[in-house]
Amino acid sequence: MAQALELIGDWWTPLILRDVFLGLHRFDEVVENLGISRNLLARRLAMLATHKIIARKVYSRRPVRYEYRLTAAGEELVPILVALTAWGDRWSAPPGGAAIEFVHTACGHRFAPSIVCSQCGEEIDAATTVGAARPGAKSGPGVTVIARKLAQAT
Repeated sequence: MAQALELIGDWWTPLILRDVFLGLHRFDEVVENLGISRNLLARRLAMLATHKIIARKVYSRRPVRYEYRLTAAGEELVPILVALTAWGDRWSAPPGGAAIEFVHTACGHRFAPSIVCSQCGEEIDAATTVGAARPGAKSGPGVTVIARKLAQAT
C-alpha cells in the first residue's frame, strides 16, 4: 500500500486521474476543472508519466502541447477511483448530492461499486477478510509489526 500511495497518495493525483479518465485530456481542461496551479499540475503529470500511469501525446507542435491518456496501469486504478468516489458520496456527501454517477457500459446501468472475491464471486468486506503473510512480507517501516503478526497467525 505504501508503494502505491507514494505514487498516487497526495490530494491532487487521484483527482487528476479521475479527470483524465472522464475525458479531460488537455492540460488547460484539468487546470480549469480542478483549479489546480499550473506548476503543480505540470509536476504531477510529469511524475505520472515517469511512472507510466499516464501517457503524453503531442497534439500541437507550435507551441508543443500534449494530451494525456491513462496507460494500462492508470486504467487499473479506475475501479479504485470509482470506489473511493462512492465511499466519499456515502460518508461525506456534498450538500447538493453526488456530482458524478458511473455507468457500466456493458449493461448500460448505473452501479454501486463492490469488490468481490476472484475465486467465489462473493462480495468482500472487513468482516470476511483477513491478511495472510506472503514471501514479500518483510520488516520495514510501516510493515514491521504487521509482518510479525501475520507470520504468527500462519
